[in-house]
Amino acid sequence: MLRLSALYRYPLKSGKGEILQQAGLDKLGLEGDRRWMLVDEASGRFLSQRVVGQMSQLSALWNAQGGLTLGAPGRSPIDIALPGNDAELRGVTIFRDSLRVPDAGDEAGAWVSEFIGKPTRLVQIPLERARITQAGYGKDDDRVAFADGFPLLLIGQASLEDLSQKVGQELEMLRFRPNLVIEGTHAYAEDSWKRIRIGDVEFRVVKPCSRCILTTVDPQTGLRSDDREPLATLQKYRAQEEGAMFGQNLVNDGNGQLEVGMPVTILE
Repeated sequence: MLRLSALYRYPLKSGKGEILQQAGLDKLGLEGDRRWMLVDEASGRFLSQRVVGQMSQLSALWNAQGGLTLGAPGRSPIDIALPGNDAELRGVTIFRDSLRVPDAGDEAGAWVSEFIGKPTRLVQIPLERARITQAGYGKDDDRVAFADGFPLLLIGQASLEDLSQKVGQELEMLRFRPNLVIEGTHAYAEDSWKRIRIGDVEFRVVKPCSRCILTTVDPQTGLRSDDREPLATLQKYRAQEEGAMFGQNLVNDGNGQLEVGMPVTILE
């Protein structure tokens, strides 16, 4: 039987992930997932582990009020409230998207600037300012917060085990930053799915996920592998025109609740 074996949330884009037992879904995927982001103060360009490796050690805990608690080794944590309606709007750029979103304020800005080592701001994205998902996939009203292109990422447990065997070491699932992990099927079965249901919620499988250099960063230490693994192995047998594919991007059709252990039904 297919079942949901793990749930992960990443409140801050490129920050540490939270391991969950249950989570709600809204229009932007898992509630609280990648609703916050760090940007360069001068340019508004988003920051990620791709260029700021120490972000892998930045913990971010989301609360039910939409706020955030940031922490890092050797630093006192800081609680950050959800910006109000009167919050300053800051122009930011994430990939090809430019938008204006609420800034979390000077205290948060000072904390993240000291951590990053240069002037940095923390911003948040409300539903009404969400981005459109990647063009050419999904529906016109599909929206995404600060995730790369789509609200959810799914990986089969068997796919990770197959990749680990090929690389010759046990790989952590968090290295690939999925939201949903499915077990009970063969490796890469998710490649052929078009629609699935978990609990009472249906999901569309819209696009394979092209992997980047982030997969070479150890989520525990933040160190990048010298041999470019597991990306190097993925490029040998999972390469397509857009890159090395691992995992599937999803869009949820409707809100609801997910809980680890729920059965998964393949609808199409």
